[in-house]
Amino acid sequence: MKTALVTGASSGIGVEFAKLLAKDNYDLILTARSKETLNAIAEELRRQYSINITVIPHDLSLPGAGIELSQKVAEKGLEVDILINNAGFGDHGQFVESDMSKTVDMINLNVVNLTELSLIYGKQFADKKTGMLLNVASTAAFQPIPKMSVYAATKSYVLHFTEAMHFELKNSGVLVSALCPGATRTGFIQAANMEDSPLFEKTAMSAKTVAEKAYKGLKNNKAVIITGFKNAFLARIADMTPFRKLKVWIASKMV
Repeated sequence: MKTALVTGASSGIGVEFAKLLAKDNYDLILTARSKETLNAIAEELRRQYSINITVIPHDLSLPGAGIELSQKVAEKGLEVDILINNAGFGDHGQFVESDMSKTVDMINLNVVNLTELSLIYGKQFADKKTGMLLNVASTAAFQPIPKMSVYAATKSYVLHFTEAMHFELKNSGVLVSALCPGATRTGFIQAANMEDSPLFEKTAMSAKTVAEKAYKGLKNNKAVIITGFKNAFLARIADMTPFRKLKVWIASKMV
């Protein structure tokens, strides 16, 4: 049986991806910070499916945590066939008033350790000429966003990096996709202090729907997966808007 590694697997899109992969008969490696939550999810999935599940509690916001996670996986004698880089978080507010530690953790998690894991497992996939890799970006990646400046910048990196990786590996047998969800009902809202944002009042999609669309897109080797017609339309409009000041102003009104 093949094995999928899912980061940020304790909630939201990560949990839903774990369910989809379990249903497809993949063994799972689930990682996030919360050991108890991961164990509860693993127990539930073991009851439903005849698969092996390995839980690795791990904090991917720390320096070098991507490399360390891959070492833990290797020490358990496990090989990874699918990597879902889902772990990430955001923040909301004026950048100059932001918490330095939280900001650096965000960059480590959203960018640095995602890149470490993509390089480690992307190379393994390329050597085997098979494998699937999905990096979770965001529709925030398509424009600068005041009051979410660092988050949007990290997701822009994820999008551009993954698109380039997709192109480099397109004839290798390795499938690479960037997922760009819009507002999604997950723990992200609370973590980013965005409970009152108009983004999440009516338009948020369910994590289950996002994961299902993402999984389908990944299996079809779609470079960029934007979930929801409205999200896709707004992302494309942002891409086509030639005036950067206008793009930033519009984004500022949406958060």
